[in-house]
Amino acid sequence: MQRSDNKYYLLILLIVISAVSHLDRFVLALVLEPIKQDLQLSDSQLGLMTGFAFAFFFAVAGVPIARWADSGNRITISALAAGLVGVGVALCGMASNFIQLLIPRAGIAIGQAGTVPTAQSLISDRFVRAQRPRAMATYFMGYIASMFIGYLVGGWLVESYGWRITFILLGVPSVVAALLTHFTLKETRQAQPEKEHKPSPPLLQTFTTLWQQKTYRYIFIGFCASYFVEMGVNQWLATFFIRTHEMSSAEVGAWFAFIWGGGGIAGHFVGGYVATHYGAHKEQLQFRGIALLSVVSVIFYLLLYLTANKSVALFAMTVIAFASTAGVGCIFAGLQSLVAEKMRSISVALIFLFCNLIGFGLGPFMLGMVSDLLSTSFQQDSLRYALILFSPGGLVVAYYFWRASQFIEMDIAATETHAASMLYDPETSNQNSLPKSAAVADS
Repeated sequence: MQRSDNKYYLLILLIVISAVSHLDRFVLALVLEPIKQDLQLSDSQLGLMTGFAFAFFFAVAGVPIARWADSGNRITISALAAGLVGVGVALCGMASNFIQLLIPRAGIAIGQAGTVPTAQSLISDRFVRAQRPRAMATYFMGYIASMFIGYLVGGWLVESYGWRITFILLGVPSVVAALLTHFTLKETRQAQPEKEHKPSPPLLQTFTTLWQQKTYRYIFIGFCASYFVEMGVNQWLATFFIRTHEMSSAEVGAWFAFIWGGGGIAGHFVGGYVATHYGAHKEQLQFRGIALLSVVSVIFYLLLYLTANKSVALFAMTVIAFASTAGVGCIFAGLQSLVAEKMRSISVALIFLFCNLIGFGLGPFMLGMVSDLLSTSFQQDSLRYALILFSPGGLVVAYYFWRASQFIEMDIAATETHAASMLYDPETSNQNSLPKSAAVADS
């Protein structure tokens, strides 16, 4: 079978992999209540399963996979990752106790850890700096499509066939995507001269080099904070609407599909378009916009939790869906322009290592514990007040992305200058290092 190296076909297939590989996250949010009742679990156990137990394996697997991706065959990695996710999702539907849910969730986490850093490395190879914000934003629409399909189709499947059959059926698309990736995509590194395939630097050296750069450090901390507020805590939003506004799983699934799907796609499209057409090579402006959007999200999160009106809560969530996605493409496009080619996958994986442990890991688990602690005083509303307590974390996100905006253009210019000098005199340049710049470590 002829393998394609067309960058747009590559982007489309990577979007498909992203979409089908993350379906379980949103379906799981819809079935926490039936799983709790079926397997007799507590909110703390649900938080552990959806949070830290998943995030630990995601984080631990992400770094070695990313190091492999920085020098190995990224097409093979993407195919194996998608296939592992599919098998793991199907096995979740066969679980009969808490431990049997944790084991396939670990496999899903390892598979998902291999998708995003590898995909971003491939996209950065095919799209130049000015095109990257829109290309990255388009790629992340796969995650939004997953949200739309997961909530809408997942909600219908859960209502019609139950959560077990739903998980078994949702594992099939990832396996199909894995086969398409393996047989139809080409790894462009195979066509490059062998002398260009230099080994990646040691992990500690890589992290030290990246951490010395202020921009990377601020993005690192800001993204960890955003994961805690948006990714980890959002795992409870469906349960919040079911408990507080007495909505069914199918109703929540339909609303979440259109709100997070429509609002998320609009956010990615508008953010990518504006950055490409009006903010190309203006990363400082892009990151200041991200900081302002984070402040907007905090305001509407509080409105979402405090209002007793279901329609107002759904409107607030629509604004959050747009604001929280409009800057994602810019974040990862800026990151990929910021680091050397041999550090692109690992730079993303290191961020996901900590943001998953801190944000996606501790977020749902800690919120579940707080909800349990408040239940004696607030009964059914304990989850509402737990969510309110976590909302101001978005201000931390805004602060660190604003700080990143102050240094990012200087650091990108220094990286590009270093890359150009490396091409001019490869024998005396270190491909695996980042240049010193005006944005090095604090004194």
